[in-house]
Amino acid sequence: MDPLTAPYFPIIYVRGYAMTANEIADTVATPYMGFNLGSTKLRQAWDGTVRRHVFESPLVRLMKDYGYRDVYADGSEISGELPARSVVIYRYYETADTDLGDGKVLSIVEAATGLRDLIRQLRDQVCGTDAARKKAFRVYLVAHSMGGLVCRSFLQNDKISTGADRAMVDKVFTYATPHNGIEMVGFNVPAVLGLWDMNNFNRKNMAGYLGLKGTPERVDTLDGKFDPQRFFCFVGTNHRDYEAALGISRKLAGEMSDGLVKIENATVSEAPRAFAYRSHSGVYGVVNSEEGYQNLVRFLFGDMRVDGVLEVDVLPLPASVQKAKDDGKQVRASYYFEATVAPRGTNSYRLTERRRDTFSAILRGFDELLRPDNAGLAAPRSPVLFSAFLDTSKITSGNTVVFSVELTVSTTGYTIDNKLWLDKHVEGEYLFRDTVVVRATRSGDGWNVRYVLADEQSSEGLGTLAESRPEGYLIPLSSQKGFKGRLRLTVQRPVPAGG
Repeated sequence: MDPLTAPYFPIIYVRGYAMTANEIADTVATPYMGFNLGSTKLRQAWDGTVRRHVFESPLVRLMKDYGYRDVYADGSEISGELPARSVVIYRYYETADTDLGDGKVLSIVEAATGLRDLIRQLRDQVCGTDAARKKAFRVYLVAHSMGGLVCRSFLQNDKISTGADRAMVDKVFTYATPHNGIEMVGFNVPAVLGLWDMNNFNRKNMAGYLGLKGTPERVDTLDGKFDPQRFFCFVGTNHRDYEAALGISRKLAGEMSDGLVKIENATVSEAPRAFAYRSHSGVYGVVNSEEGYQNLVRFLFGDMRVDGVLEVDVLPLPASVQKAKDDGKQVRASYYFEATVAPRGTNSYRLTERRRDTFSAILRGFDELLRPDNAGLAAPRSPVLFSAFLDTSKITSGNTVVFSVELTVSTTGYTIDNKLWLDKHVEGEYLFRDTVVVRATRSGDGWNVRYVLADEQSSEGLGTLAESRPEGYLIPLSSQKGFKGRLRLTVQRPVPAGG
């Protein structure tokens, strides 16, 4: 048997929702159910410009980069011993095909039960009768769209899985999963809409198959059944390129979505997440994207995690707005925070990007940031800009991890005595804008973190040593307009694989 060593555990891919009988038939007729689909097109700019970029597919790249293999031989799945580095496609739609099954579409609970059985079977195929290997066995679940709900039903529903079953799952990665349901024109899919099983995305029904108690307003919690730090959510922000249902879906889902799933519904509470200008599926979809793959492998195999939070001290007002405030008029404002993170050595992808252009920027009110008592908060609601997983084995030069954070702060506009301030407003003006280049070198049990503000200095410079505090590494930020704050970075090892 091949070694069963972290972090290279078997991967099970759970595909998403197939609506019609024809879509189900097409799905069942393919061996990899979409995990083998790549793309040669990359959106280069928000104006729709396209350039050629070959992404071979997650399956092929896992084979080429990490030595994984599929589990097919001689026209069927291998029933005997399997290597640890195997990619297994969970074919739960096969029963719904009239050629290969009985034509019955499995419910989420039935599909989740089948996933449990598949994990147990895979353990036996990888470990045989070796008790020590069985104890060390772990699996990764990688899922698209509704497949992520199948995974969560398995992990959260006590009627389906036991603690021992869940312990075999090391990490979960979801692409564009509607963790808090699907909304069309602002309304959750009705519970009575049984056509094509669309009621799977109704929050009341979701609470049932996820094992949540009562009728919660939101169902995007793992409910203590699985560590959210082992659960990653990859979120698409491009609704324009989603072509399903002749484009009707993207019109109903609207902006701030991937064409089907609203951005605010595509994550699990407290779980790390990344955002990319990708649609729910298709040529510009989340699964067949370089961005999705790079986040996937760094989350599964990486040895470094960096979280960035922006702490705000001063948000300056334009002179005329400040005068109105000094004269006793009521001034209200909210702010956009944009952040794009990219590792050194790439120009074809970003690990995450939250931008106004794609309606994925973080929005905060003035009181949330600087007067939390007025907003009913115990502390400022500082925006969490990113959670980036990195891999020191991918360092291109020396022994230092280098990545950039393009960071901007702007206002949505000001209201003075409940009237929008337009006389001197200039659209596109920023309170702060710079590219922070971070250089992190391992030093004993910790890190040596340096930074360069690259809008005014060369990114190749050694930079300035970040202040190290118990709460993280602090990088001061300011602008001539009067903005003041700091980027707080926490640098740590991810939750260990197999731990």
